[in-house]
Amino acid sequence: MVRIAEIEAGSIAEELHLEIGTRIVRINGERVRDGIDLTFLLADSELELETVNPRGDREMVEIHREDARPLGIVPAPDTVRECANECVFCFIDGNPPDVRQSLWLRDDDFRLSFTYGSYVTLTNLGPRGLQRLVDQRISPLYVSVHATEPEVRVRLLKNPRAGLIMEQLRYLLDHGLEVHTQVVLCPGWNDGSHLERTMEDLYRLGEGIRTLSVVPVGLTKYNENRPVRLLTPEEARTAVDQVHRFRRRVEGRREQAWVYAADELFLRGGLPLPDLSYYDGWNLEENGVGSVTTFLGAFRKGLEGVPTLEGTRIRILTGRSMEPFMKALAPALAHATGAPVKVQAVTNTFYGESVTVAGLLAGEDFLRAVPDPRPEDLILLPAEALNGDDLFIDSLSLSTLREGMAPARVVAGHEITESLAALRKERVAL
Repeated sequence: MVRIAEIEAGSIAEELHLEIGTRIVRINGERVRDGIDLTFLLADSELELETVNPRGDREMVEIHREDARPLGIVPAPDTVRECANECVFCFIDGNPPDVRQSLWLRDDDFRLSFTYGSYVTLTNLGPRGLQRLVDQRISPLYVSVHATEPEVRVRLLKNPRAGLIMEQLRYLLDHGLEVHTQVVLCPGWNDGSHLERTMEDLYRLGEGIRTLSVVPVGLTKYNENRPVRLLTPEEARTAVDQVHRFRRRVEGRREQAWVYAADELFLRGGLPLPDLSYYDGWNLEENGVGSVTTFLGAFRKGLEGVPTLEGTRIRILTGRSMEPFMKALAPALAHATGAPVKVQAVTNTFYGESVTVAGLLAGEDFLRAVPDPRPEDLILLPAEALNGDDLFIDSLSLSTLREGMAPARVVAGHEITESLAALRKERVAL
């Protein structure tokens, strides 16, 4: 059942005097399991809701809608379905003890896959679960495949159901659903000939497999070599070459190249990043595919709107992966603003030096990186290091960090150039 968390003003639900806290048990006789069921079942114009109000009274509510006017019910968040696997590369096993509490959740929920694009393994879905995906047309899904050979995938996920992946994917595709897939590449586990087999198997499933992203395993000082290790530069180059060769082999058979190497594979292998045409317009940036190229393009474009900042010293703090790219952009930013620009790579002591992405830098890491803040400093932080509540991964708040970096001014934004452009409007004397 679903609990009503909020009722929109002026809505049908308000007119019917539905109460916050009321549970919706059935709609037109069908059981309501979660928010997706609620959305799916509320599509009818004739509705009969079986509800239980906050006092425990069971009530029937009949609704007739002559138009597409929404009911106005905002459901409480669903309980997240947790992961039943024990993946040998699980990033949660690499968390330090004092990491933000929400990062301990091992989610493997198809609803998050459908609504937010997070990757799931399908190991916790039986025949009824798969049938529900088909019945409700929950597509596209994002699926972590890792390997198509049953014994290899079982070994990686430590779950006997992991070997059913090809059977599950065929079922979904045969019923018209679409799937984006990924491989987290672990040296000695699913690389080399196993990666070749995975690319071949998934491609042969047909165009319902929309994309395959090949992403190198990410490990921290807490789980490196337990039992998986990081790819060497040579192994990263080999993987990129495998992806390139497969792309060339299937070139022209479909409208898109289909398989994509993640940015980190290029960076780890010391290879130049491809241009945007490589990614065929797919939005796979949350999976680390094309995110750097997209950011660089947005940065250059945004330089047109930055204000003049004479008398200011700009300090850009970032992860080691982005340091060379930001240094290459620094002269253009300095020219546009009239201010000197310093790019500083921040060492990750929270997770360990093997973690080089800016989004996993802790607040304390940033504070240690600036022992000498000055009034003329404008310190720019990557927005990816903050969550929606402006907390860093170690739970330090942005406001606390700003206090620790006073008298400097600290700005964090989705794009650095957007933050700079905001200063034009504020007319702040720096």
